[in-house]
Amino acid sequence: MTFPAWDADLFLFLNSLHSDFFDTLMWYASATRTWIPLYLLMLFWMYRQLGWRRFLLVVLGLALCVLLADRISSGFFKPFVARLRPTHALGDAVHVVRDYRGGRYGFVSSHAANMFAIAVYSLLVVRRKYFTVFILLFALFVSYTRIYLGVHYPLDIICGGLLGAAIGWCVAALYRLGAKMLLKQKERANAVRKK
Repeated sequence: MTFPAWDADLFLFLNSLHSDFFDTLMWYASATRTWIPLYLLMLFWMYRQLGWRRFLLVVLGLALCVLLADRISSGFFKPFVARLRPTHALGDAVHVVRDYRGGRYGFVSSHAANMFAIAVYSLLVVRRKYFTVFILLFALFVSYTRIYLGVHYPLDIICGGLLGAAIGWCVAALYRLGAKMLLKQKERANAVRKK
């Protein structure tokens, strides 16, 4: 598979915009463990908004999003397309942070797929304008860190984001079906109690 020249050119331009401060910031921003407190806070907020039954359904959906996005991006696309990461293809032209070069192949970005699967799924479930803006900007920022760190081209990020968004949308559709089933079950239980 061939990729357009502008992809590598844009990568080299974006990757060249670096400083010691941003090296540290992007390194930590790219790490999943950095955001664990934020994820826990978001889960608590969702629990408060949705109640425990729908919240459990949300958590199952989030787990399914990550499982699908990660398996499809890493288990299918990366070995099938076999596009070398910039750190493996462009050598010394790439600004590398802490000698991190990532695995051999990079198309599509698993970070972008995971982040956008979570973002699209959760914004479709929560449906609050401020949350939508926040979660999309957050997914964009974390995805961009991968270009900054030199391990993904822009098209790796864009295609990973599109894959994740499609997965998030599909899992949100499953969530809506599950939520309807819970509502019907609750209505039946209330009807039985009234008899």
